[in-house]
Amino acid sequence: MTSRPNDPRADDAQQNRADLHKDPARVSGMFDQVAKNYDRTNTVLSMGNDRMWRAATTRAVAPRAGQRILDLAAGTGASSVALARSGAQVVAADFSPGMIAEGERRHRGIRNLTFVQADATALPFDADEFDTVTMSFGLRNVNDPQKALRELLRVTRPGGRLIVCEFSHPPSRSFQGLYRFYNDRILPVVAKTVSSNADAYDYLNESIREWPDQRALSAWIREAGWTDVAYRNLSLGIVALHRATKPAADRAPS
Repeated sequence: MTSRPNDPRADDAQQNRADLHKDPARVSGMFDQVAKNYDRTNTVLSMGNDRMWRAATTRAVAPRAGQRILDLAAGTGASSVALARSGAQVVAADFSPGMIAEGERRHRGIRNLTFVQADATALPFDADEFDTVTMSFGLRNVNDPQKALRELLRVTRPGGRLIVCEFSHPPSRSFQGLYRFYNDRILPVVAKTVSSNADAYDYLNESIREWPDQRALSAWIREAGWTDVAYRNLSLGIVALHRATKPAADRAPS
């Protein structure tokens, strides 16, 4: 149904549609609006690949009982639950209060899983608090991703690990063309059917197109102070899984 120009729902939809300036209030509001159906929509739009990406991220984190893990941009906690099954103490953090509320509603019975509202550029955690920090499909939505990478370094213990799963750029030109056709022509049509805020997925396309490729993101991670930086492509490079380590000791001043 088309909203009339003076329909308040049209104003709400516009207010909750983020853009490439990534204003924190707009990003948060956009995710609040899609929280209830977020996981189902992602599964439909990714043709089920989101489950494979989540499983690959969990294997890369390799959670163990006794560890303390930060899952940043956790959304409703689907990735966090997989980590918590190991017995690790998992903090599921997200900027969207709507996502946090939905995650708490769904997973309130898991005792070693805690939900916290948090800004990636100013994390409410102590230095050296986590054994591993991970962030899936969230770094791209932060207005200062390089600052977020430095914050993640701060809260990770020396020798601890970073795992970032994020959309990227397929290295094959022919496949990149097919992928762009899907994102530009097919995804918006499907999003209008299954999402409560189809405009949010227009932003998704824009943010993926403008996001740096695998090598550029790896350079950002190194510049933030991480070492042993590496990545591998998933789904022919639609997504890249980045790994890094916090130096075991402070570097001597140069």
